[in-house]
Amino acid sequence: MTAENKSALILLFTTVLAGLGWIFSKQAIQGIPPFGFIGLRFCVASFCLLPFCFKNLIFIEKVNLIKAIGCGLVLAFALLTWVYAISVSESLGAGAFIVSLSMLIVPIFGWLMFREKPKRIFWFSLPIALAGLALLSLSGGWHSSPGQLWFLINACLLALHFNVNSRLSKSVPVLVLTTIQLGVTGFVAICVSLLFETQPAHVSGEIWVWFFLSALLATSLRYVMQTFGQKGCHPNNAALIMLLEPIWAVVLSMLVYGEELSNNKILGCLLILVSLLLYRTEGRMFRLRS
Repeated sequence: MTAENKSALILLFTTVLAGLGWIFSKQAIQGIPPFGFIGLRFCVASFCLLPFCFKNLIFIEKVNLIKAIGCGLVLAFALLTWVYAISVSESLGAGAFIVSLSMLIVPIFGWLMFREKPKRIFWFSLPIALAGLALLSLSGGWHSSPGQLWFLINACLLALHFNVNSRLSKSVPVLVLTTIQLGVTGFVAICVSLLFETQPAHVSGEIWVWFFLSALLATSLRYVMQTFGQKGCHPNNAALIMLLEPIWAVVLSMLVYGEELSNNKILGCLLILVSLLLYRTEGRMFRLRS
């Protein structure tokens, strides 16, 4: 197995953890304020990784430290918009697919920011993925809600973070980069929570179980795997693999919350998978060349 394929496999498992993160988070914010939840979640995740990279963190170059903190700030604002959208949204499935638009924006951001023109095959796969997203998001008609706008803002911030993180992972050790970003996100979110949220007097044990599942599996492990995967995978390839996250979110929402999967949604998922396969094989399945 090539290094590129190993990285792609790591990202595939990352999407499963990311899908589980939607469920863990939705359950946890039933008893913890959304911004406070993000703050505690990412602080705990950062502290869990700190012992494994403490020596490297001490000797990190100043310029790389500043870049990592800046990347962490982008991630912080992305996560704050995401958790707020979850708290006001009625459908995790639709939200997950709106967020997945970030993976379609990634190559465009890369083109604008780093002058990396997308492969020609990207422009063939993009309309197919958009059609799949439309079928999933517009199933039964588009009903405007505050959550949809915040999910869209989140998608743009995630695309920006994905591009910057992919390049930083080439020069900064993965665990160091992940620990810094998670710590910055947690610090910013806690500050926002203290300023704008009312803290609960009591949090039940069940809520804490969901919280720690979110912090350890869907944050610490997930972001380490994502950074490792991005390090060895082309950003455009990684971006399309990450489109699988909302599919997991929809499936898990069906199992946990009883959300129905209509024929339109099934077709939407299939179109996204076709788009992924088309791009990953560089058009060979349709005899197209990138």
